[in-house]
Amino acid sequence: MTDNHSATHLVGPVIRGFDPDLAEAVMAAVERDNPDLPVTIDDQGGYVRIHTPGRCVLTRATLEDELGYTYPITRLEQALASFSGRVLTSDDSIEWYLERNN
Repeated sequence: MTDNHSATHLVGPVIRGFDPDLAEAVMAAVERDNPDLPVTIDDQGGYVRIHTPGRCVLTRATLEDELGYTYPITRLEQALASFSGRVLTSDDSIEWYLERNN
């Protein structure tokens, strides 16, 4: 799915393509965790950019549901080639954003 937003406003992960099952699960989880936002997916084979405008959330629960097994969200760092925006991590989620919500 693509949108009309400028790339400068998009945030989210860039997943290495070495694990296509993980990349697919992250794509599906981002779509589920951000239901009100358009999701931009740019599959370049070696990596997959998964972005939303302004704010992108990925929760451990949704990712594990998509994968079908337990997956510590902090382990996702190994699969990240890069990301856009600032990042806030916890044991239960990762949030990429442009500005802090105060």
